[in-house]
Amino acid sequence: MGNKTYLYNNHLQSNAKIVDFGGWDMPLHYSSQLNEHHQVRKSAGMFDVSHMTVVDLSGENVGYFLSYLLANDVGRLKNVGKALYSCMLNENGGVIDDLIVYLVSDTQFRLVVNAATTEKDLAWIRKHAEDFKVDVKQRDDLAIIAVQGPLAREKVKPLLSADLQESAMELKPFNAAWNDEVFVGRTGYTGEDGFEVILPEQQAPEFWEALLAADVAPIGLGARDTLRLEAGMNLYGIDMDENYSPLEAGLTWTVAFKPEDRDFIGRKALEAQQEKADHEIMLALVLEDKGVLRGHQTVTVEGGGIGQITSGTFSPTIGKSIAFARVPAGKYEQVMVTIRNKQLAAKVVKPPFVRNGKIFV
Repeated sequence: MGNKTYLYNNHLQSNAKIVDFGGWDMPLHYSSQLNEHHQVRKSAGMFDVSHMTVVDLSGENVGYFLSYLLANDVGRLKNVGKALYSCMLNENGGVIDDLIVYLVSDTQFRLVVNAATTEKDLAWIRKHAEDFKVDVKQRDDLAIIAVQGPLAREKVKPLLSADLQESAMELKPFNAAWNDEVFVGRTGYTGEDGFEVILPEQQAPEFWEALLAADVAPIGLGARDTLRLEAGMNLYGIDMDENYSPLEAGLTWTVAFKPEDRDFIGRKALEAQQEKADHEIMLALVLEDKGVLRGHQTVTVEGGGIGQITSGTFSPTIGKSIAFARVPAGKYEQVMVTIRNKQLAAKVVKPPFVRNGKIFV
C-alpha cells in the first residue's frame, strides 16, 4: 500500500485501475486510455496531481536564494503571479529535479516539485536556504487538480469563486491568480490550454465532483504520459536525472547563462560541458516504419554511434510512434532503432510533436 491523495476514494468510485507511481497509489486509467487521451485533445479532462509537492519559500533574500538555486533565472519574473520552468542542479550539473516556480510577492515564491523527488528536493533546498535565511514550508495541506483541454477554461470558470473568475480567465500562459484559499495557474503537462488548481485538500473531492458534473472526464497516468510526450515534455527519472545535465536532456533552453555574473549551482559544470561540446544530446524521433518506440531500445546514429530511447510511445494524435532518444553529439536527420532485432528508420524532428491540438511533425 502506497501513499494516497485526498481524492483516492473518488478514483475508486470512477472505477480507476490503481497502480504504484513513485510510492503513491494513483489511477493509471478509468476506462480506455486511448479515449482519455482524445478527451483532453478534443474537450477537457482532469488529473489528480496532488502527489506532487507544493513548497512555499519566504524571506527578504528569497529572490537571491532562488537565483542561486535554479538554473533558470527568477530575475525574469517581473510581475506577481508570473511562473517559470526550471531545473534544480547539483554541483556536477545533474538534474536533481525539474519544477515550476511562481512569484507570489517580493518576499515569497511558490514551487511545485515532483512527488518521487520530494524528500531529496526538500533536503537540498533547506541545506542551501540556511545561508540566505529563507523559510521553507512544505504544504502537505494542499491538493492539485489539473484541468486540461481546449474547453478546460470554460469548464473551470463557473466553479471558481466570484473574486477569482475574472482574474483567472484573463491569465496568460505561465501566470497565476489566487485568493485566500485557491491558487490557479495557467500551466499544465499536456500541451493543451488549461489550469492547475491548488486548493485545500478537504475541498478537493467537492471540486472534483463538480468537474465531473460539468462533463470533465477523469484522466489517468497512462494518457498523461502520451499527452506529455506528444507535447515534447520531459519526464523526470526517465528523460533526465542526476546523471544527466539539461544540455544532455534537451533542456538547454531552460538554462539562463545570462547575466554572466549570476552564479548558480552547477553553472561551472555546464559551462565546461558546453565548451567541450562532446556531451550526449536528446533527439525527438518519429518512426517512419511500422512498430512502436519504447524506452531502452537501441538507437544507432550516422557513423555508428550508439544511444537509446528514453521515452517512447505510439502517438494517438499523430498515428505514428514517437520518442525521445539520448545519442552521441552530432547533427542527424535520421537514425536507426533496433526493434525486435530489426533496424527501423526514424526521422529526427523538432519538438513538440503536438501542441494545442495541432500536429507539428
